Amino acid sequence: MPRQPRLDAAGTLHHVMGRGIERTQLFRDDTDRSDFVARLAALGRQGDLVVYAWALLPNHFHLLVRTGAQPLFRSMKKLLTGYVVNFNRRHKRVGHLFQNRYKSIVVEEEPYLLELTRYIHLNPLRAGLVPRLAALRRYPWSGHAALLGHGDRPWQDTRTVLAFFGRTRPRAVARYEAFLREGLPQGRRPELVGGGLLRSLGGWSQVLALRRRGSRVAADARVLGSGAFVEHLLREAASQEKETLRFTRKVRKLPTLARHLTATGGVEEAELRSGLRTRGLVRARRLFCQLAVRGMGYSGAAVARFLGVTTSSVNRLAASEELPEVKRYLEAL
Repeated sequence: MPRQPRLDAAGTLHHVMGRGIERTQLFRDDTDRSDFVARLAALGRQGDLVVYAWALLPNHFHLLVRTGAQPLFRSMKKLLTGYVVNFNRRHKRVGHLFQNRYKSIVVEEEPYLLELTRYIHLNPLRAGLVPRLAALRRYPWSGHAALLGHGDRPWQDTRTVLAFFGRTRPRAVARYEAFLREGLPQGRRPELVGGGLLRSLGGWSQVLALRRRGSRVAADARVLGSGAFVEHLLREAASQEKETLRFTRKVRKLPTLARHLTATGGVEEAELRSGLRTRGLVRARRLFCQLAVRGMGYSGAAVARFLGVTTSSVNRLAASEELPEVKRYLEAL
């Protein structure tokens, strides 16, 4: 069954969490932590993510990030897949490292950007990794030190956070630290890490379906924000769902898409599904994969079976930079 549209778009703010399977330690030593941070830094430098806050704990991590041009799932795949491969190789283990998939919550910027920055950066203190707030200034495995000017983290966006606290850096840093200190008595704040309602309902598509049947549901379990913000996201999700349905009603099956593509693209269907790798055919397969996976919601495995190639090849082509023809084909179909 085709996947439903993701509740994500360029510029969306997310609180992302990942936890080790069966409470496995995700970070056993500083080499592990450095590897994870280096991968996060690469995403920040490339503009795939804007990183505001982050913290590494022994068996989980927190990130407060804004998506760039590519969707969150693609950035997280880059971050986590490479990390797991290195971790398993270094520690001579096999199998999954993370418990299920990462968890992400869409966040309304005002006022939750600051609340989550404080919550995330106080995590090492709550976990007993540092004895007091002053010691957190030099703790290298969270974004707090970079906000204070300690550590070399040019990929972390410290300006946006500090701009809320003052026009000069010294004043902003002092007021930011005072803000963290005020949050110490609050302890753990479960409302900032979200509930499981949408996961148990099956995602935003199920929430939309329930609403169409007249059921009022608390549809903010994976959204941190006001009612107006939640309604805005639901309208956006409904629009994305409508666009996907419009496309898939007209092009229901992969063979239909292949016939349409080859009729207008100057290649034969048999060539599209062959092992030939001429420049024109590689481009045609890339277009086919992007339309099938991104536009129609097919899995990489289903497209791979149709084309007679590997799933990794399909996923790579679908995730590559979107071809300009994609939009034209979507509008025409």
